Amino acid sequence: MLAATFLPLLGLMASTAAAETIHGVVVFTRHGDRTTKHYGAQKLTSLGASQCFQVGSAYRARYIASDSPHRISGISEFDYNPSQVYATAPSQAILMNTATAFLQGLYPPLVGLDAELATQTLNNGSKSTSPLNGYQYVTLQGVVANSPDTIWIKGDDACPAQMQAADAFEQNAEFQTRLADTRGFYQSFFPVLQSVYDLESPSDLSYAKAYDVFDLINVARIHNATSPARDVTEDQLFQLRTLADSAEFGYNYNRTQRARSIHAETLAAGILAQLNKTVSSAGKLKFSLLAGSYDTMLAFFGLTNLTSASPDFFGLPGYASTMAFELFSPETETSFPADPSASLRVRFRFQNGTESSLDAFPLFGGNEVSLSWPEFVDRMQPRAITTAAKWCATCGGKADFCAAYADGEGNANATSASSGGMSNAVAGVIGAMVTLGMVTVVGILAYVLLRKRATRAKVAHAMVVRSEDMASLQKHDSSRSSEV
Repeated sequence: MLAATFLPLLGLMASTAAAETIHGVVVFTRHGDRTTKHYGAQKLTSLGASQCFQVGSAYRARYIASDSPHRISGISEFDYNPSQVYATAPSQAILMNTATAFLQGLYPPLVGLDAELATQTLNNGSKSTSPLNGYQYVTLQGVVANSPDTIWIKGDDACPAQMQAADAFEQNAEFQTRLADTRGFYQSFFPVLQSVYDLESPSDLSYAKAYDVFDLINVARIHNATSPARDVTEDQLFQLRTLADSAEFGYNYNRTQRARSIHAETLAAGILAQLNKTVSSAGKLKFSLLAGSYDTMLAFFGLTNLTSASPDFFGLPGYASTMAFELFSPETETSFPADPSASLRVRFRFQNGTESSLDAFPLFGGNEVSLSWPEFVDRMQPRAITTAAKWCATCGGKADFCAAYADGEGNANATSASSGGMSNAVAGVIGAMVTLGMVTVVGILAYVLLRKRATRAKVAHAMVVRSEDMASLQKHDSSRSSEV
């Protein structure tokens, strides 16, 4: 971020009224400290895991502890209840481990909370305590790359339209001016990075690799005591970070080119679906966790006009940053509201890294830090891609599951599978129970039916096209692929 902590709007950050009742929370989290992205196969460090655990513990103190005025109504305080908590992450080690560490903080070992819950007395009179001091195995749903469910958290992966729109940023005057103005600044870091195997000359360093250069130097400063990066000054690092902020925001959002923020539009649909699940289940689902990438956060900041609430939203979120969406009633409730449309409100909160607080900010360029549930839906839905079919059509996606929504020419047809999405339930505000997983079931069924109808020739042709497209995608600049 451009600043270590956010500066909330004056008058908007009053403490939450003690009388309100929180019914559910949806959280999107970025991973903690990790190894550099440059070489690929990045992984969460011990520091990163500790950061995620710390944030999960802070969410526990706020939303689960019995002495918290913000406790979610009816949530189990000590032992994990699978019906109350939903957690998911793409099947990438760094994001799965991020969610796991967060959940370890959210529901820690039972011995430290209530030893009796961790121990059972057997018929022979002996006692058995769960391993690791009553470690709680919170279910984490992994999402494989060829599943429709992957789009709700990483809607930019394998999306040609988003990549092309992001690349268009490099052609505009702002980018070209910064590229020229900062050429000497970037090339001055060649002595620091000349040991990186594919950076062979100073000309390899430029604003076009703003995030990559910042990341290499920042990670080395944290973890490598002998690296020349230790000699980079705080002022230089700040400048590298600021330039990376501007580049990554430009790659991930533009008001006149929505394709750059497709991943934010699918995240918006995922958030709506999970909040709607809490509403339609009368509060049975209480806490949802989604683990994803910083680029999705940046795109969401732009899509929901959070940049008008604070200019810091133009910058990169820190490690282990979180966005939270609270579903609450403004007054004390002993049960879930009988008329959710009239009673429920939604509030957005953001915590930048591990050092700042979880502060509320107004969405959509407004002045209110909370909106009624119907108004929140009305504002979010036009910004959301709510079906896998629409994602395939918008992206020009060639993912395997897109075949379920393709016509005879292999073009994604968004209208042919409208029943496979969540739009009807979200539009109805309190529709049938909609979860992220339902899209997968419908998508797979449609996929199987359509494959049975396809000739072997068409299938073979489609696979060749997909292979060519994926090969093309793999040539895309590695510094902006799999943005974690």
